[in-house]
Amino acid sequence: MFYSKLEKSGVKKILFITLSNIGDCILTLPVMDALKKNFPNAKFYVLVGPKARELFVNDPKIEKIIIYDKQKPWQDKAKLTLDLRKEKFDIIVDLRNSAFALLLKARLKTTPFLRIPRRILHMKERHLLRLKAILDFPENYNSLSIYPSLMGKDYIENLLKDEGIVSGEKLLFVGPGAANHIKQWDAAGFAKVCDKLIEEFKVKIIFVGDDKDKKIVSLIISLMKNKAVDFSGKTTLRELAFLLQKAQLLISCDSAVMHMASYLNIPVFAIFGPTNSKKYGPWSDKSSIYRLNLDCSPCEKSGCNRNHECMQQIDALDVYKAIKEFLKSEKAQSLTVEKFKKILIIRTDRIGDVILTTPVIKAIRQSFPKSFISIMVSPVSKDIVEGNPYLDEVIVYDKKGRDKGIFGLFRFVLSLKKRNFDLSLNLHTKKRINLISFLAGIKQRIGYDNNKFSFLLTTRLKDVRVQGKKHEADYCLDVLKTIGINTDEKQLFMPLKDASEKWAQEVLKENNVKANDMLVAIHPDASCPSKRWPIERFAQVCNKLIEEKGFKIAIISGQGNSKIIEIVKRYLRHPVLDLSGRTSVSQLASFLKRCNLFISNDSGPVHIAQAVGTPVIVIFGRNQAGLSPIRWAPLGKNNIILHKDVGCKVCLAHNCKIGFICLAAISVKEILEAVDVILKKSR
Repeated sequence: MFYSKLEKSGVKKILFITLSNIGDCILTLPVMDALKKNFPNAKFYVLVGPKARELFVNDPKIEKIIIYDKQKPWQDKAKLTLDLRKEKFDIIVDLRNSAFALLLKARLKTTPFLRIPRRILHMKERHLLRLKAILDFPENYNSLSIYPSLMGKDYIENLLKDEGIVSGEKLLFVGPGAANHIKQWDAAGFAKVCDKLIEEFKVKIIFVGDDKDKKIVSLIISLMKNKAVDFSGKTTLRELAFLLQKAQLLISCDSAVMHMASYLNIPVFAIFGPTNSKKYGPWSDKSSIYRLNLDCSPCEKSGCNRNHECMQQIDALDVYKAIKEFLKSEKAQSLTVEKFKKILIIRTDRIGDVILTTPVIKAIRQSFPKSFISIMVSPVSKDIVEGNPYLDEVIVYDKKGRDKGIFGLFRFVLSLKKRNFDLSLNLHTKKRINLISFLAGIKQRIGYDNNKFSFLLTTRLKDVRVQGKKHEADYCLDVLKTIGINTDEKQLFMPLKDASEKWAQEVLKENNVKANDMLVAIHPDASCPSKRWPIERFAQVCNKLIEEKGFKIAIISGQGNSKIIEIVKRYLRHPVLDLSGRTSVSQLASFLKRCNLFISNDSGPVHIAQAVGTPVIVIFGRNQAGLSPIRWAPLGKNNIILHKDVGCKVCLAHNCKIGFICLAAISVKEILEAVDVILKKSR
């Protein structure tokens, strides 16, 4: 494949050493994305300066964030080095270009002595070249690393709502601040440009930046004739990342905001002075740079004996004309709506099915970055998608509660109709779902051709999922081909809520589970008896793992399955952490993230575990087409599937007459052997 120096399956622990300034750190994120793409089962340790720390918070792939403060005394730096030397890293990527990584241990690491060709100027590409020097990887590595928290996303939505900003408005963002005043254009120039843009393009101007930018933003607004919105100092870095995704265009100086927009692939118009735009300019697919062609620029110096003419002599009318030309050339992508202004994804079945749909959400967002994207799910699956950074809205359809009956159905349809969706992707094939999308007046309705009211769809795909010839995630992605999206990216995503993270930490603390304990979760439950391995064997596995390996065991299950758990506990010889029926879906994800291993029947929690990076051993019974591991296997690489074909020509599922011998054929010994294999890979 792409790994000339290390096998992908052998990489478990990566140290990523990035930079201290926020803008410089953002320029290194494509390297992090490339590593994630190539080593999906690896855990990351990130060494970063205090200012840029927040860029990496809330990322389920990151095991630990280590703060490197240049201002600390050498004794602290020496202790940090000694602590890191004790860790067994597979790869160290040092983008500080220092000798720091040379002092640490790893199977493979970048070198500060790499010679980079002069023709490669931009720092983003120079960082990537350091990685390419030790690893071969594909170019289609982009996978956004900045995860906004659920609270942050709600905060931004409320911020926009409070200013009366609604979906579909033309939003131009302006970031007038800069880390150094010599890179900052004057307030009067920004004010004139913003007024002209409002008057000609009928846009709404939103100012962004940190606390230090509030002064210049306040001055610009005071000089403007038209009203603008001031969000400077009102967002964290992660909140800013979510906010910027609402922008048709960002106008800025050379700043961290410009690099954030570039990373998010938002169109950027950047005003440059003394800094070198070839090294530090915007790197979005659509960007433009304005600078004066003086004989001294770019000088790349902080001192200037010409009163910073490169910034001070920039004429506002010239800047406006340049922005106007840029908008004209990019009009189809920037100030007009997407091909589909509002998109609804529908998946109202179980949690496992919904989490296997998360690659679809990301693919749609990347193809239609300015569209308003909603997903419709059942109440039980709400936690799977609530907080997903690629979604604008989660709609809960509760057919057994609030939306029950004919009146509840039509009340729900009316609320959906008011949202004016252009497109629905009906990934859950039910008569009710096809009827809802039709009655809601959604113009284009795409789904599967079957006998479940599929005549109400505008585009129908042949429904071959029951044949089970490929994975469910692939079948979901096939639907996207009808709207021109072709991708094979199947990385699952499960948002981790701050409250659930704190809950998981407290549970472990209360039950005396330490960081160095081996914690294994088991899930003896499943939605159907034909998926349940003999309950007493789960207890036997637990006893063996506790007695022979000293592991700590946690039992999980959904609510209402107390009988199954009581049977398991009846056979146990040792106390275990019983979380059965005590966790929400979000809490389950946060807890499974902290487990070293998950042993389960074929069920939704398997896919949650894989989404948060936990290895799994999953037990499959039925070999029926469409229900086998070919379609429903966990998608991560660090997992083992146990499945026996016992020769049944016809599977009767829960009506099995021969005692589910497919499940009985899997022994306790096989599970224990699988545990050894998984843990050996994880070392």
